[in-house]
Amino acid sequence: MPGRELETLLKEDRGQFFEFISAYEHKKRGAQTKRPRELAREIARILDGMVNADGGVLLVGVEPDKSLTGLPYSDQEIRELGEAPQNLLNPPLPSLHERIDLGNLLLLRFEVSPNLEIRRVASGRTFYRIASENPALAPEQIRLLKDAKRSYSYERQHIHHATWEDLDESALESFAERMDARDDPRSLLTRTYHLVRGPADHPEISMAALLLFAGEPTRWHPRCGIDFVKYEGTERGYGESLNVVKRVRIDRPLWTLIDEAVGRIKEHIRERMVLHDLFFRERLEYPSFAWQEALVNAVAHRDYALTGAETEIWMFDDRLEVRSPGALPAPVAVDHLNRQQRVHFSRNPLLVRTLSDLGYMREIGEGVPRMFQEMEQNALRPPEFSTEGFFFTVTLRNTPIYDDETLRWLDRFDRSRLSLRQQRLLVYALSHDKLLSTADYQRIAEVDRDTAYRDIRSLVKMGVLAPVKPKSRTYRVVEQI
Repeated sequence: MPGRELETLLKEDRGQFFEFISAYEHKKRGAQTKRPRELAREIARILDGMVNADGGVLLVGVEPDKSLTGLPYSDQEIRELGEAPQNLLNPPLPSLHERIDLGNLLLLRFEVSPNLEIRRVASGRTFYRIASENPALAPEQIRLLKDAKRSYSYERQHIHHATWEDLDESALESFAERMDARDDPRSLLTRTYHLVRGPADHPEISMAALLLFAGEPTRWHPRCGIDFVKYEGTERGYGESLNVVKRVRIDRPLWTLIDEAVGRIKEHIRERMVLHDLFFRERLEYPSFAWQEALVNAVAHRDYALTGAETEIWMFDDRLEVRSPGALPAPVAVDHLNRQQRVHFSRNPLLVRTLSDLGYMREIGEGVPRMFQEMEQNALRPPEFSTEGFFFTVTLRNTPIYDDETLRWLDRFDRSRLSLRQQRLLVYALSHDKLLSTADYQRIAEVDRDTAYRDIRSLVKMGVLAPVKPKSRTYRVVEQI
């Protein structure tokens, strides 16, 4: 690997597609060399998580601060490290590793692609990569993952009559420039992103490559774009009651589709006036991150095998619905999303890898929790998730949780410091003579006693609540001027 490529790789942070580990342990007595077997098992666990998820790259011989310390082992031990995925995974994973010789330092670079077959390490555990973590999966999760991986095949199929000429050459050049790639664009698609395989004169073009970069994407998939519809009112009308105000169909290759869609939809997101610190300030009716994250996920994770439907964005007076063809893949459930768990499964790992490197999906595993946070910070209802027919829908409502008078009262307490639960607690107290108890909080917030105690103690420390009397579990709101 040339020095510039290594430098470019090390600019990335640890995440869904990239990890680096050291050959040293840092303890109180100083740095100690890891045993080769221990490091080999660590390599196997990380690669097991990557190959079961979206694939990725692992660099061995790099410290947490990204300084290079290399591999202080014999040639035989380094060969064994290189063969770790073949010897320690079941089924064996052919070792795709590269030695990087930096003079007095040696690194190992591993790269794996997502695979239809689930692999496990020698200990019997199966790992799955989510962002920068590699959690082990429970037996039921493994079964669901096996079922879900059957949908991998659509983006990976190679279209026998497609050629390089069917891809937009200027788009490929712009993509390579954006990726700061030394390789020519065709090599980038073949070697780095595995979107094309075979010799340059007889390439096998994948459906993922055509969806991303085709000059005429609808030639290969009739409904790969976005249909944006704005309705008047809060329900869809039909026939004589048809209430469509605006309809825009956006058919572009995926690598530019998202930017185009964001620009067209943004024009219809209204601003609302909010009183804050005695001044009216403008806020968008939907937080930008929340609706754009929903849109990006819909494009990246939809089931493209459903060629008769496209991603739909429906805008009503009171809500925005982002509708994605295909139910949630089995490892991910609506309940996981509602509980804001860090979950991730890519129905289209080749698309996800490319869109992530383009900067559209930098918060894999974190996007849904942040959507909740953004809606909460704007005093809006949390996002809603549902599956109806063969569509998965994310609904964002623009109706504030509380009326204007209540919001003005909450703003006295610097609402940005308060969680949604704590805000609910104060609103409850407002309607109960500004008094409340720990038991009240447990009931209205649906939390256990320890959580209620922690949240209330936090409010006491902020000076928002005070005990009615020493050691009392009843509190009064301390009015803020």
